[in-house]
Amino acid sequence: MKIRELIGTAAVPGGGELRLFRRGDEFIIALGGNELMSSRMSGSEEALATMSCDRLRDRGTAQLLIGGFGMGFTLRAALSMLGPQARITVAELVPEIIEWARGPMAELAAACLDDPRVDVVVADVSAAMSAAREAFDAILLDVDNGPDGLTRPANDQIYGVTGLASAKAALKPGGVLAIWSAAPDTNFTRRLIAAGFVVEEVKVRARANGKGGYHLIWFAKRP
Repeated sequence: MKIRELIGTAAVPGGGELRLFRRGDEFIIALGGNELMSSRMSGSEEALATMSCDRLRDRGTAQLLIGGFGMGFTLRAALSMLGPQARITVAELVPEIIEWARGPMAELAAACLDDPRVDVVVADVSAAMSAAREAFDAILLDVDNGPDGLTRPANDQIYGVTGLASAKAALKPGGVLAIWSAAPDTNFTRRLIAAGFVVEEVKVRARANGKGGYHLIWFAKRP
């Protein structure tokens, strides 16, 4: 049996502590007793990017905002589909997440943070959305466990009425807000519709090999 080794910790603004573990060749990021992400479970995070890019009108020059770097699965998948003139802003609240990607998880990150199309900002993605007006073709949110705000109660505001209005204003007309979640949430679907989005819900497998449980992605289009 492989031993799970603690190799890093990070304070979450507003309370809580993230812990980075290594077990053999697997990396795990946990909060308390909750395993938030694992390097063995990349399928739905990659789908967040690939299915969003499929919905873009022009991949060559697309402007994307990704909220939450995680283990970089979403960013790497997006880069593989976008042209050389595309640009991706990654907003990550916890600086240690980026340090881990450049340190113990550098092989997993595969230098995606150094791609010239990528701009990394250590900030709350809600601030990045609030500062933008019709700037993005797509906003991809993999913040927390979904709309339930498991990691940080303040994340609830991203998925609330004010946060959705901010996201809509930051999108270009026809732009897509894509949101990853560990589970369905009918109340959140209603909020998206009430905010004026055209909403599509898609179930995706957690693992890249098409196995494992299901996660949910909302694709909310600004008309």
